[in-house]
Amino acid sequence: MTAILYSFRRCPYAMRARLAIAASGQSVSLREIELKHKPEQMLAISPKGTVPVLLLENGDVLEESIDIMHWALSLSDPLKLLPSSPALMQGWIKRNDLEFKGWLDKYKYADRYPEHDEAYYREQACLFIAELEQQLSQTHYILGQQLTMTDLAIAPFIRQFSMVDTKWFANAPYPHLRSWLEQLINSRLFLSVMKKYPTWLNSQESFSFP
Repeated sequence: MTAILYSFRRCPYAMRARLAIAASGQSVSLREIELKHKPEQMLAISPKGTVPVLLLENGDVLEESIDIMHWALSLSDPLKLLPSSPALMQGWIKRNDLEFKGWLDKYKYADRYPEHDEAYYREQACLFIAELEQQLSQTHYILGQQLTMTDLAIAPFIRQFSMVDTKWFANAPYPHLRSWLEQLINSRLFLSVMKKYPTWLNSQESFSFP
């Protein structure tokens, strides 16, 4: 049995998992889901109902995107994405996931959070964005001159941020961040994991990924 990955194309957590799997050269059986109609097979192994979920050949289940990234890259890391300073990587990813993501959601769906306006939520999200800009003004990638798992884990969320108001983002004072993001999302690796697949619930067809 090949490992089975339940995924949703536009979810940034699923994106980071697919990026690591593709970069590692591992092959999994991909099942593209619909968030409004989650398959019972996925909920049976992961009742929390979020993607990505990876069912391994031995029956173990990985329910967190970072765990899936580590699983893939620990098996094979031809691009040397696992950094020499894991603590620094964990610090950036933790801030992205626990701080920035919350403000990103409120910025993206500001009408659901009428306590403040969109500009306020964007301003709060930009505290993290500004730190990334400062770092990327000194180094090509977040941890230095080498692409690492850190970049792959964070880029899908910055991509989502950039798409809320593309005109504003294009003119915002973050040129190094924009350059970093454009390079990553236009890379062969990123484009390869954004291929569209029929939903598994409708087709009952799994696809070899990547």
